[in-house]
Amino acid sequence: MSYSAIIVGAGHNGLVAANYLAKAGGRVLVLERRDFVGGACITEELFPNFRVSSCSYICHMLQGKVIDDLELRKHGLAIHPVNPYRFQPFPSGNYMLRWHDEQSNTEELKRLSPNDVEGYGHFQDFMRRAATIMHRYFLESPPTLAQVTEDVRGTPDEAVWERMLTGNMRDLVEEHFESPEVRATFIDAEDAGDTRAPGSIISVAYNDTDMFTEDRNFGIPHGGMGGITQAMARSAESLGVEIRTNAVVDRILVRDGRAVGVELEDGERIEADVVLSNADPKRTFLSLVDENDVAPEVVRSIRRLKTDVSYLKFHAALDELPDFTHYLGNRYDENFLVQVRICPSVEYFQQSADDARAGRPSSAPVMHIQIPSVLDKSLTPEGKHVMSIWVLYAPVRPREGTWDDLREQTGEQLIDVIGEYAPNFRKSVRDWELFTPKELEERVGLTDGNIRHLDITSAQIFSNRPSNLFNGYRTPIENLYLCGAGTHPGGEVTGAPGHNAAHEVLRDWEEI
Repeated sequence: MSYSAIIVGAGHNGLVAANYLAKAGGRVLVLERRDFVGGACITEELFPNFRVSSCSYICHMLQGKVIDDLELRKHGLAIHPVNPYRFQPFPSGNYMLRWHDEQSNTEELKRLSPNDVEGYGHFQDFMRRAATIMHRYFLESPPTLAQVTEDVRGTPDEAVWERMLTGNMRDLVEEHFESPEVRATFIDAEDAGDTRAPGSIISVAYNDTDMFTEDRNFGIPHGGMGGITQAMARSAESLGVEIRTNAVVDRILVRDGRAVGVELEDGERIEADVVLSNADPKRTFLSLVDENDVAPEVVRSIRRLKTDVSYLKFHAALDELPDFTHYLGNRYDENFLVQVRICPSVEYFQQSADDARAGRPSSAPVMHIQIPSVLDKSLTPEGKHVMSIWVLYAPVRPREGTWDDLREQTGEQLIDVIGEYAPNFRKSVRDWELFTPKELEERVGLTDGNIRHLDITSAQIFSNRPSNLFNGYRTPIENLYLCGAGTHPGGEVTGAPGHNAAHEVLRDWEEI
C-alpha cells in the first residue's frame, strides 16, 4: 500500500503536519516507535497514581492558528490559565511575582525596587520589539538573516535587530536595572547558555514570543502536556490519518536521489510520495538516511550542528506543597506556586552555565519548577501533588564519571537547594526521578538530550536552521522533508515547524 505522505515520529509537529496534509486530501501515515503518541509532548505515570508531563511541561507558544485550524478544543484540549505565571523567591526573604499584565508587574516592582520601574518599561519595550522580529516569521518559510536585516532597515527595529545580533543579555539587564534581585528576575540566556555571549538576546527573544500568546492558550493543559498531542491525534484520525505505534523506522528509503518510503525495524517496507521526518536533523541524516544517499558536504554540515546546551528534568511525587510561608505569609494563594523560579542572582545563573561548559553538574542550579496539580487535580491522588523541574544547565557528557554515576547525588542536591527556600520540601517528597541528557536521548530520541533538537542561537535560526544547504523544510534529498523542532522557527511546543513543513509540501504538490 502506498501513501501520499509518511511522517516519521508522532511528536506534536509530526501530528500537526499530518493534519494539514490530510485536510488537503492526502493519504497520510504516521509512524511512532513508542507505544503512544506525543514525542516530547506527553503525560506519563512515572510514580503510581501520579501523572507528569515528562518532557515539555507548559503550553505557552502553541500557535493560535494551529489550535483553531485543527479544532483542538473540539477534540478535547482544555487549558488551565496561569496567572501569575511565575513566583521567584530570594534568599533575602524578598520575592517577585510575574503577571501577564504590565500594570501588575509594575506594582510588583514598586514593592521590590521602585528605582527600577522606569527601567522595566524600557526593558520590556526592547524585548517586545525583539520578540516581534522573531515572531513575525513564525508561520512562514524561513527568511535569511539578510532578508530580516532588510525588513527592519529604516525602522525603529533596526537598532534592536543590530543589538540582538551583537549584544548580550547580561549587559542588557544590568543596563536597565539597579537591584540585584530584579536583575536576577530578568536574567536569562536559554540555549546561548552564557549570559555574556553575543547573540544571547536572540535565544531569549525566541521564548519571549509567548507574550503574543492569548491568555486562554497560555497555561497548563488538562491531563498534562499529553492532552495537547492526544487532541492532535484525534483531530488527525478524524481526517483519515493512520497512526501506527510500536513502529520503529529503521531507515528512510532513497532511490535515484529521491525518498520513496521507509523500512521498519521488522523489515516491512512502506512506500510514499513524500517522507517527512519529525526526528531531529542529526538523527535523520546520521541514523535514518544512508550516508551514501546524500552529498558528503551535507553530512559534514549536519555533524557540525550545535547540540551543546542541555538540561536536566527532575520529577517528584509530593505528599504536600512546598512551604513558602516565609515569603508569602500564612494565607497565600496556592496558585502562586504553579510555576516557581530559583535564580538568586546574575552570578548564580552564570555559574550554572560555566559549570556545564566545564563538564560538571551545576553547583548553582537554575530551576524552573512547576506544580501543575495546583490547577489540575486529575494528575494526582486527592491532597497530593506532582512537581517537575527544568534545570539549567547540564553537560551533555560529564567530564568525570557518567550520568549514571552522578544522577543520585545531583538529584539530592536539587532537593537540598529547594529546601533552602521551602524547609518542608525534603520530607514532602514521596519519590523522585531525574532525567539527564542521557535519558532524554534514550526516552524521547533527542540527540544529546537537546530539547529543541538544535541549540537556538544566532547561528542556528531562520534559513540557517538546520543548514543553509536546505531549502526551507526541503532537504537535499528530493521528496524528503524535515518537520520537527530542528527547523524554523525552532523548539518548544509551537506547532509552527509542522504547519510550515506541511504547507511547503502542499505547494510542491501543486507544482507537479
